Amino acid sequence: MPSKKFDLEKDKAKKTLGRLAQSGTPQRFGAAAAPAPDRRAQRRLDQAAGLVPFATKLPAPLVAALHAAAEAGGETPGALLARLLQAGLPGYHAGTDTQEG
Repeated sequence: MPSKKFDLEKDKAKKTLGRLAQSGTPQRFGAAAAPAPDRRAQRRLDQAAGLVPFATKLPAPLVAALHAAAEAGGETPGALLARLLQAGLPGYHAGTDTQEG
């Protein structure tokens, strides 16, 4: 007896779902993905790298320009801001992380 169109489509859907169930989880998800460090662990990593939190309030257009320039340069906004501050501070030696008195 010939199947109805609905039954044929239902069978195709079951086959597709079966293949999806057997395919497994992509590498970027699940146990293979590297877990992001929690705040405490991230703070320890930052301290070990010599980084100190520095909060400031900037105008929104300036922040947008900073993000755009960082994206265009292929770096993070924090790295770009650090580089700009190093270049703009008189007496700062980038290699020694010290300042002339």
